[in-house]
Amino acid sequence: MEPKPHSPTTLQAGEAAEALACRYLEQQGLVLIEHNYRCRSGEVDLIMRDGDCLVFVEVRSRHNSRYGTPAETVTRTKQRRLCRAASHYLLTHRCNTPCRFDVIAILQQQKLEWIRDAFQAG
Repeated sequence: MEPKPHSPTTLQAGEAAEALACRYLEQQGLVLIEHNYRCRSGEVDLIMRDGDCLVFVEVRSRHNSRYGTPAETVTRTKQRRLCRAASHYLLTHRCNTPCRFDVIAILQQQKLEWIRDAFQAG
């Protein structure tokens, strides 16, 4: 009997989902500015440029939707944290450009959904 392959850790699965999301968005014409921007207020998975717009991207991945879809896991609390981290980025980088918040929802590392302008700051 062959040994069972090891399942990826949560961290590895998250990194794989972020890499998949980044490749997908780059194929759509977006340009990566920063990956895993962290500050005291929170973290932004991907910061990308879409034309003249700065895009803060939250990547969510799930193996199944038994407890909700990946997109449904971006709660109001998570949105507020993302907005605070984005504000910090804008202040520290002295950016005065249009922005939006997108969500990439990945189910079973196969089905990818891009939700543009998923929520508003404030």
